[in-house]
Amino acid sequence: QKLCRKQTQKHRRGRRHRFLRAAASSRRPDRSDTPMPSRSLRVAVIGAGAAGLVAARELRREGHAPVVFERTDGVGGTWVYEADADASASPEPLVTQRRSNLDASLRTNLPRECMGFLDFPFVAGPDGDTRRFPGHAEVLRYLQSFARRFDLDGLVRLETEVVRVSRETSGTSWRVRYSRKASGSEKRETDEEVFDAVVICNGHYSQPHFADVAGVDAWPGKQLHSTSYRVPEPFHGQVVVVIGCGPSGTDISRDIAGVAKEVHLASRWSLSATSEKLPGHANMWFHSEIDRAQEDGSVVFHDGSRVKADVIMHCTGYIYKYNFPFLTNDATVSVDDNCVDPLYKHVFPPQVAPRLSFIGLPLKVVPFPLFELQSHWVAGVLSGRFKLPSKDEMVRDVTAFHSRLAARGWPRRYTHRLRDREFENEDWLAEQCRRGGPEGWRREMFDAAMQVMVERPENYRDEWDGGDYDHLLAQANRDFAAHCQRP
Repeated sequence: QKLCRKQTQKHRRGRRHRFLRAAASSRRPDRSDTPMPSRSLRVAVIGAGAAGLVAARELRREGHAPVVFERTDGVGGTWVYEADADASASPEPLVTQRRSNLDASLRTNLPRECMGFLDFPFVAGPDGDTRRFPGHAEVLRYLQSFARRFDLDGLVRLETEVVRVSRETSGTSWRVRYSRKASGSEKRETDEEVFDAVVICNGHYSQPHFADVAGVDAWPGKQLHSTSYRVPEPFHGQVVVVIGCGPSGTDISRDIAGVAKEVHLASRWSLSATSEKLPGHANMWFHSEIDRAQEDGSVVFHDGSRVKADVIMHCTGYIYKYNFPFLTNDATVSVDDNCVDPLYKHVFPPQVAPRLSFIGLPLKVVPFPLFELQSHWVAGVLSGRFKLPSKDEMVRDVTAFHSRLAARGWPRRYTHRLRDREFENEDWLAEQCRRGGPEGWRREMFDAAMQVMVERPENYRDEWDGGDYDHLLAQANRDFAAHCQRP
């Protein structure tokens, strides 16, 4: 019986490993039925995170020659954890640009199945993090595997930072100036190259936004942003006020509560009279928005309650600042109230389209599938296989979009927050690309995860499996298996 059990277990492991190898070697359906591109361009891609990697793949598939510039020493972008970047114990309130904003315990808030690229399943490896909501290290492994599978590493110039992107006088090409370490020296040298097009994929999770708190300049405590948070130990025995009840605010507040004296979670979305202890926690309270901070160390909330706090942690998760310091004015785009404008469908500046584009600006989305569709569209437009409207038509579309936004009473900083419009946007992109968009189960899984996150924020990541969601996981596995059998 023991021998039979061992043989059965070995057989199951073998089947699993064969499935994983098939997933790692998966390819897109043959494109032999699509017309050949009319032009092949040399394209600069800025950033080697998820957006930059899939942009490079789609560009090369379309017959272009991409060059990826990455200022750090590896691919993965914001999913690279920097343990030595911990600023939690420092009293310095200012945060400089960082490679990553991950804390040590961070896990995804979406199931892995719906997170992955459309044709490269995000399945658990035999030696990795097998949880449905994996940690950040597993996502990085997935992106590194993606880069290896599609031979993208050779396209990436590591430790090479783009410092200036300007349009040539011809108007049809771009001059890219970059700096990198000189060979055998710590000094940096600057060089320039001319490209036919530029695709900007530098992300938007490195420039944090601090909430406006009246009186905080005279407040004696320490301020920091969630981008600086790594581990809870520096907050041992302290009273911490956390601003923001989004995913980062709730996760970090619970993490800190294990060592802190008190944690007070403040939200602008709560009622002004809110001040209550959170169920199941002896040292956590939920409050309305902060009214002011005072010189005696007090933080006063809108309902009049107050606490003497040591730390204010800004967890303004979705209000990072879009930042493109390398772009010159001739790019014809600007950032106003955190809105990148003008952009047609969040991707193309009408005046210089299609030779300049942005991948990955939208917020509150399932990012990797969206990046893939945007990249496919950009690559096809650059080759001439897909057509854009005229500049005037694109400008009118952008103007109409902002008019609709204003009619709803939404500020410009909501421009790139898709949320309820995400799948509509993906369907539109898929139609432009003449291909299928995200599968139905992927969308249902996203909606289910959002719902259970609201219902059970404390433990939804570990209790999501089973019951009402089994059929979604079964469908995902069937699609993955069918995909892996494609030539």
